[in-house]
Amino acid sequence: MAVNPHAQETHRLPAKSDPGETPPPGARPPEGPKVAIVHVIIAVFGAIAFLYVARPVVLPVLLAWMAATTLQPLVRWLSLLRLPTSLSAAVVFSLLVAVLGLGFYRLERPAEGWVNDAPQHMTELRQRIQRIFPKAEHLSQATAAVKDLGATEAEKREEQRTAPTVEVKDQRGTGSILNWTGTFLAGVGEVLVLIYLLLASGDRFLQKLVHLVPTLRGKIRAVEISREIQLSISSYLFSISLINLCLGAIVSTGLYFMGIPNAEMWGILVALLNFVPYFGPICGVIILAAVGLLTFDSLWHGLAPPLWYLALHLLESNLVTPILLGRRLTLNPVVIFVSLIFWMWLWGIPGALLSVPILVSVKVVCDRIPSVAHLGELIGR
Repeated sequence: MAVNPHAQETHRLPAKSDPGETPPPGARPPEGPKVAIVHVIIAVFGAIAFLYVARPVVLPVLLAWMAATTLQPLVRWLSLLRLPTSLSAAVVFSLLVAVLGLGFYRLERPAEGWVNDAPQHMTELRQRIQRIFPKAEHLSQATAAVKDLGATEAEKREEQRTAPTVEVKDQRGTGSILNWTGTFLAGVGEVLVLIYLLLASGDRFLQKLVHLVPTLRGKIRAVEISREIQLSISSYLFSISLINLCLGAIVSTGLYFMGIPNAEMWGILVALLNFVPYFGPICGVIILAAVGLLTFDSLWHGLAPPLWYLALHLLESNLVTPILLGRRLTLNPVVIFVSLIFWMWLWGIPGALLSVPILVSVKVVCDRIPSVAHLGELIGR
């Protein structure tokens, strides 16, 4: 009996189901967009939990990568002189260690003096503020009088007798300080070793990364993204470091001519604080206001140091930085602020330093991948 091959092939094809027909029992329904959103949310929260738990390992690596990326242009410039990459990295790393050691040597004594005299400075600052703003002292006294209004002498004596006394016992203070210092020095040592290894490796890590990508198109895209991330981060961090260094030098010079003691220390401090967007300049203004009020008796002389720094910061942030960085690395201020809050909550001060470089890296990746290009547009201004 002859068998029609077309009929047999038709018999093997699955029958199309009616849209209104219910799927047969045991059939797996297709995953809808709600399931995909749930998977994305789970992945995001899992990544956040991992970054929080693994911060002792992740933070030194990211800090070393940020510093090595900043110093990479110097290694390239030395390589143009036909020096080996390892020798160029050793020269740049030696310069970094020398600068850090010199800064620590010059700032150790004044910084230690200010830390030891901090309670005395706070008391003196409060007295200066009360003397400059006498109405505030009268308002405080009036508030205390209203609080005690109607109370008898016996009730006041009983309240003073039953008031809790605070006794400070420093039993484990020295041990805690030593443990913190040891942990900090160990972390600095880890970061420095990683910086040298990253500088000396050059493009070796990128070459190994390209070998892992299976397709030629994927290799090309991985090289382009890696190169652009490295170029963008190095341009941003190198430019910002030079800007903050010049800003700290100008601020320090102005403070010196104003008669502020330890002007070099305050200039370096505001330069470091300027790496943190928004919160860093605010802290710098507050610190210089306290220093000015402690140094001068007059209110206008005391406000001269913070006003000097504030004017320079506004000039830098609105004119110098946009000109040097251009529109390519301009980010959305709202996104910068949200990223700063998130990374500070997750990692503290190191997270605040890493927030903008991480944001720049995410923007570069999003601009190179069409499926998430809209996220890159949101991050950019």
